[in-house]
Amino acid sequence: MSAAGALIAVEHVSQVYAGRDGAPNWALRDVSLRIGRGEFVCLIGPSGCGKTTLLHLVAGFVKPTSGTVSFAGTPVAGPGPERVVVFQEYALFAWMTARQNVEFGLRTRGVPRAERRALALRALERVSLRHAADRYPHELSGGMRQRVAVARALVVEPEVLLMDEPFAAVDAMTRQSLQEDLLRLWRETGVSVVFVTHNVDEAAFLAQRVVVMGANPGSIRADLAIEAPHPRDRGSPRFAALYSDVADALAAHHGRKAA
Repeated sequence: MSAAGALIAVEHVSQVYAGRDGAPNWALRDVSLRIGRGEFVCLIGPSGCGKTTLLHLVAGFVKPTSGTVSFAGTPVAGPGPERVVVFQEYALFAWMTARQNVEFGLRTRGVPRAERRALALRALERVSLRHAADRYPHELSGGMRQRVAVARALVVEPEVLLMDEPFAAVDAMTRQSLQEDLLRLWRETGVSVVFVTHNVDEAAFLAQRVVVMGANPGSIRADLAIEAPHPRDRGSPRFAALYSDVADALAAHHGRKAA
């Protein structure tokens, strides 16, 4: 895929921070990655390999020390509504109801009250939470809070959904349900998804491509195309082979298999 044909183009990006002793700490070094429109890409690797840094560069939260990050051919100069982030820790406003949280981005864009209310309720319905529209975050389970966060992200109709280990804090059964919901929403909306995870099973279940990253310095070590169609059956031999492919790629660069 050429840089011109990519929705997201990361070209020879390095990100350097000064350590406590003044020595350079390479969060990322010479990273290049291209992501097409409508792709579902998982970034996987150990802690400290720069996955979240790469996500934040695409989001526009930080600028690269060197290299370029582009969206639809235009350099990323800062955050934008076409690139929305879903964080691990939900990031909901405790004093707002689920509906008000979903409305927040629409309100900052000046959408009239009646319209944003209707759009928020529709977004909550898409994540099966319309019945909880008037509940506050403390009245919701962890899985429900994350569904609200996803609804808030999708209601502004972004072109890219950037997800930083969004399901890591929930139990295994809820995590699988959230994964299935995300795949349904991805198919319905056509949004591109860049999804950070430590979990091999999650990457093998979700991704069209799995990008394996390594640390010291943060870099891309492998880029695996996952040819299996969705939905994927975790109990099938084909899924077992996918899982093994991802785990083996991690092991080849880190000396062990990831959980």
